[in-house]
Amino acid sequence: MREILYADIVRLVRDLCIEANCNLPGDVREIICAACQAETSPVGQGILGDIVENFTFAGERRLPICQDTGMAIVFVDLGQDCHVTGGLLSDAVNEGVAQGYTEGYLRKSTVSDPLRRVNTEDNTPAILHLRLVEGDRCSITVAPKGAGSENMTSLQMLKPSCTQQQVEDAIVQAVSDAGSNPCPPVVVGVGLGGNAEMAGILAKRALLRPLNEHNSDPYYAEMEGRILERVNRLGIGPQGLGGNVTALAVSIIPHPTHIAQMPCCVNLCCHVCRHASGVL
Repeated sequence: MREILYADIVRLVRDLCIEANCNLPGDVREIICAACQAETSPVGQGILGDIVENFTFAGERRLPICQDTGMAIVFVDLGQDCHVTGGLLSDAVNEGVAQGYTEGYLRKSTVSDPLRRVNTEDNTPAILHLRLVEGDRCSITVAPKGAGSENMTSLQMLKPSCTQQQVEDAIVQAVSDAGSNPCPPVVVGVGLGGNAEMAGILAKRALLRPLNEHNSDPYYAEMEGRILERVNRLGIGPQGLGGNVTALAVSIIPHPTHIAQMPCCVNLCCHVCRHASGVL
C-alpha cells in the first residue's frame, strides 16, 4: 500500500487551480487559432483575434483568462493501492482550492447557501468527483467552471424510443436555445445514458477530452462531427454576434442505461475550456 501525503494533495490542487485559470491547454489554444482562419464573419474574426490576444496575455502575465474563475470542479482518480495519510482527501482538496484561489488572486464566487448567498471567501467547497481505479497513483484534474456556461446546461429525459437523429436534434436545440449566453464559441459536452445524475457527470467529464480528439467509437465520432457541423450552421457565431464558428468541438460520452429511459445532458463550456491535471 503506497501512502500519499495530505500536504502533497493540498499543494497539487493549489497549483492546478492557478494553472487552470491562467493557462489554456495547448489543444484549446490550437483549435481557437484554427477557428480564426475558419471564421468568415469579419466581426467574428475580430472577436476570435481578441480571444487569442487575451489568453496569450494571461499566460505570459500569469493572470486569469476570465474574470469568472468559476467554481472549482475537481476530478480525482484514486488508485485502490494507495492510502491518503494525514487527513481526509476531501479536506485536502478543499484546502488546496482555498490556497489556490487566495494566493492566485482568483475571484471567489462560491456562496455557502443557495438562498442566503453568503460568500465563503475562499471558493470552497469544491465540487469533488472521486473515482476508485487500479494502481497506486492519485490523478487530479481541476476544471474551473464559470456560471455563464453552466447556467445553460440542459438535462432531458428523452424517450427510449428516440432515434439517433432525434437525439442529435435535441443536442443541437440545446445549443441553439443557449444562444450567446455561454460566451461562444463553445465546447459541447454530452452525457448520454446512465441516469439523471450520471448523465450530468458524464457531460462534465466530456469537456476534459482534448479538442483535437474524437470518440474512439466510430459511431459516436461520426455523430459528434454531424452535430458540430449543424451547430456551426446555426449562425450564432463568436460571442453571439454572427458567424460560422459557434462551437469548437462536440464530445459525447455514452453509458449503459435502463431500458425505459434515455437521459441526455448537454453541458456547454465557453471558449475558456479550462482544466489542469497532475499525478501523485
